[in-house]
Amino acid sequence: MLFTNRAISQQPRQRYLIVLKVSESLRAGLDDANKVSIFETQTNPYVILQKVFIAQKKTNEALEIAERGRARAFVELLASRQAPSASAQTTINPPNIQQIQQIAKEQNATLVEYSTIWNEALYIWVIKPTGEITFRSVDLKSLNINLREATEQTRVSAALGTRGLNEQHTALAEMIRGTRDALGVSAGDTANKQTANPPASTTANSRIIYPKLQQSYQLLIQPIADLLPTDPNAPIIFIPHQSLFLVPFVALQDPTGQYLIEKHTILTAPAIQFLQFTHRSRQKVRQLSLQNNLVVGNPTMPKIGNPPQQLAALPGSEQEAIIIAKLLNTKAITGSQATKASIVQQMLKARIIHLATHGLLNEMKRRDLPGAIALAPSGNDDGLLTSSEILDLKLNAELVVLSACNTGRGKLTGDGVLGLSRALISAGVSSIIVSLWLVPDEPTAELMAEFYRQLQKKPNKAQALRQAMLMTMKMHPIPQDWAAFTLIGEAE
Repeated sequence: MLFTNRAISQQPRQRYLIVLKVSESLRAGLDDANKVSIFETQTNPYVILQKVFIAQKKTNEALEIAERGRARAFVELLASRQAPSASAQTTINPPNIQQIQQIAKEQNATLVEYSTIWNEALYIWVIKPTGEITFRSVDLKSLNINLREATEQTRVSAALGTRGLNEQHTALAEMIRGTRDALGVSAGDTANKQTANPPASTTANSRIIYPKLQQSYQLLIQPIADLLPTDPNAPIIFIPHQSLFLVPFVALQDPTGQYLIEKHTILTAPAIQFLQFTHRSRQKVRQLSLQNNLVVGNPTMPKIGNPPQQLAALPGSEQEAIIIAKLLNTKAITGSQATKASIVQQMLKARIIHLATHGLLNEMKRRDLPGAIALAPSGNDDGLLTSSEILDLKLNAELVVLSACNTGRGKLTGDGVLGLSRALISAGVSSIIVSLWLVPDEPTAELMAEFYRQLQKKPNKAQALRQAMLMTMKMHPIPQDWAAFTLIGEAE
């Protein structure tokens, strides 16, 4: 048992439960931004109570607390968006064990929930579709692991690229500093794939080994490997915590050098209860039976900064959009035609939305939400579709693909990642594909085209993304070229 501190294990559970209730009552009636802000000051009781329950071998109760302490503002925001009226009650109770088991059954997926206990331990629960729940833990202190630094080093080890801008630090500096805030290689950096991310060795079949990806596999996957499905098509939904949101799970390497995506179909979610709401969104979309698809590539770029400078054109993204539009039986919208005003109107009626353009992270931040999508300016409109503007939309898309850089990143909080992904899901989208780093043009275009080809064969987004990654890595074996994207939400 990790925690044998009697002072902790003998603390009355009731006292901590009362503390939680009082803390949670302070969030009632606040808007989303203030709920997130106040929660940042209230995380300790959730951690302590998990430790108390684990010390008492009450692992299911600890799971309920872990779930209770994540993405609450997000879940309540989704509940308010799906409420029948604006005046409807939107404060909902966190799920109990029976409801968690029901969600796993409803998703027909294996759920893996992580909980970081400061820098002391990592708790892991595996919930199978049958309802079976297994708990495992990792002692971070005995392994001398700083989880935050290990996570960022893993992301950097997998990631370098070109479809992004205004990055502040080099990948090497990130790896040395172990920071979460740095964003990767700058547009003008001269580092290349070999110098910035040299493999330590290769296997007998020329498989490249990346020590940081293997380290994270040992930390995050090895403790539960025997609990994961053996069928590669059976979905696994990872529910990360804190810095683990930045982990490219698909690229984690086992001791033989095999990537996790080669063995499993992978999705992510910010919380288990979150899946209830994406499932409802998916059911709503099915009832609407929308037929329009929207594909945008390389719009006439807007200007940012002071003094304003136009973002670089992305001719590779334009070719990507043309190919994908043909697969989706529509016409790609490019150049000056892809104005923000026009695209937003078409987004409201689209079933699938594919945006191949620049993604901005820290360059745009309004209403405490970082992130924006570059579209063509028109009139007095600057062409930047921000996360806060997306949050105000009412979308009915079953899938949005942001084929741009860093679209899955944002402000990392106890409530999850604040950014484009949160805004899109809150706006009504049931599934999104976003990136964890700067993505290179050519491999990304190939991966995206293959994704839609696979999706036409079988309408399962998670399986289609897996097959697209497997196909892309044959031509582009380095993880930065194929492992950046993650699917959040519904598989089907």
